[in-house]
Amino acid sequence: MTRTLLFVAIGGMLGSVCRYLSTTAAVQFLPWAFPVGTFAVNVVGSFVMGAAVGLFERYTTMGSDWRIFVTAGFCGGFTTFSAFAFENLVLLTERQYALFAAYSLASFVLCIAAALAGLILTRP
Repeated sequence: MTRTLLFVAIGGMLGSVCRYLSTTAAVQFLPWAFPVGTFAVNVVGSFVMGAAVGLFERYTTMGSDWRIFVTAGFCGGFTTFSAFAFENLVLLTERQYALFAAYSLASFVLCIAAALAGLILTRP
């Protein structure tokens, strides 16, 4: 377990640093009102998550430590949206359409509401 946590921690650290550098660069090069940095990171992170899972399923000789490093670690640190996107993809591929719709809608609405509540509760 300690080895797995170490892989998650190192991957998460690298993902977080890459997220910071990517969003900072995007804002400097594309100073739009649209949050292009976060948007780009979420799209790229979702692609990397899907590609990583596919590659680890294809090449089963790659260790589970590296799968954890890339998915939960790097992608988790780079963007938590990638895990959300992949979980929804699993629901779709398993044809659990009602659960997909409920999870997507509830996540969107409740996360926005929770962010608003947190802001209201802590704002001076």
